[in-house]
Amino acid sequence: MKPEDFTAEKPGELRRFVSSNTGEEGWLFLPAALPPDWEFPASLWPLLADAKETLGTLNGIGQTLPSPDLLLRPLQSREAISSSAIEGTYVDPRQLLLYDIQPEEPTSEEGPRADQKEVSNYRRALQIGCELTDKGPILNRHLLAMHKLLMQGVRGAKKSPGEFRRIQVQIGSQGKYVPPPPGDVPEMMAKLERYLNEPDEGFDPLVRSYLVHYQFEAIHPFVDGNGRIGRVLLALMTKQLLGHQNPWLYMSAFFEQHREEYVELLHRISTRGEWYPWIEFCLHGSIAQARDSIIKCEKIRQLRDEYHERVRDTATPRSHAIIDDLFQSPVMTTSQVAEYCNVTFPTAQNDLRRLCEVKILVEDDDSHPRNYYAPELLQIAYEDA
Repeated sequence: MKPEDFTAEKPGELRRFVSSNTGEEGWLFLPAALPPDWEFPASLWPLLADAKETLGTLNGIGQTLPSPDLLLRPLQSREAISSSAIEGTYVDPRQLLLYDIQPEEPTSEEGPRADQKEVSNYRRALQIGCELTDKGPILNRHLLAMHKLLMQGVRGAKKSPGEFRRIQVQIGSQGKYVPPPPGDVPEMMAKLERYLNEPDEGFDPLVRSYLVHYQFEAIHPFVDGNGRIGRVLLALMTKQLLGHQNPWLYMSAFFEQHREEYVELLHRISTRGEWYPWIEFCLHGSIAQARDSIIKCEKIRQLRDEYHERVRDTATPRSHAIIDDLFQSPVMTTSQVAEYCNVTFPTAQNDLRRLCEVKILVEDDDSHPRNYYAPELLQIAYEDA
């Protein structure tokens, strides 16, 4: 890390350290505790108002759904895929959903199965985080529990899962950023926990979410998985601080689309104290993602009604139930349908093929076991609106 990159406006202090690996002397950065010595500018108020209004609309729409999972499940799956993609792990949505039906432990830390488990772990960590913080504050022990689950059985399994790091790490090639020493991490995270759960009249709750996301990434409390847990935390914060019924805002698709800018803006806070571009970037992202989710919600509801209409004249006693289940998971197998409908394998296969005839499902002939998927629903759920 180059100390000359850090200006007098940096929100923290530089400290020398000696690398335990090379014995060479270097520099690390200790971010100052929140809140920052920065005043929210009047020029951003219109953008903040737009973001709050759009998120309020999304929360209202979400409350009118017959089941929140109708929108939450695809949003959370997309969040898991996008957040993992930022870290270089790429998974096809259909393969991820099929993995959920038939999870299989990967035989190595590399390959499609390992990637699918890694992304599946992320979504499970997000869902566990929602459950843990549903009726109380967001605590460090919740972050540790999510991290342990995220790292379970994947590449980070040997990197202290569920524990704050005890070693010095660096970020980027040639140590572009070196976070605080491990001995300072518990105290810094304790201060962050207090700030997250105490009122701060100086900043709007949505803006506070962005401040905390930066602070978490700057502390870098884990050996691995910091980016992913930090983005889970952002989703939980926007739910809790804005008083939403469910976590509707997921930023990873926007961050992944603007990956270089995302990373650079975080770095510019540490080096130059440039909060304005970061907050502006996040506000634009929140508006974009909320609008995207609103559009998806309406399309999903319309498609659900259309699916039921398509089978009006050909439905079996199970067709409508299978259609509703598609909106929980747009990929299914014959065995899965046979089990939850309590019918024989041939009967379940007949039900699925009838849905293929009305172009709700497509049969994947190349998969084993053979699966069926809803291409229209997958497109709505996982592609940009």
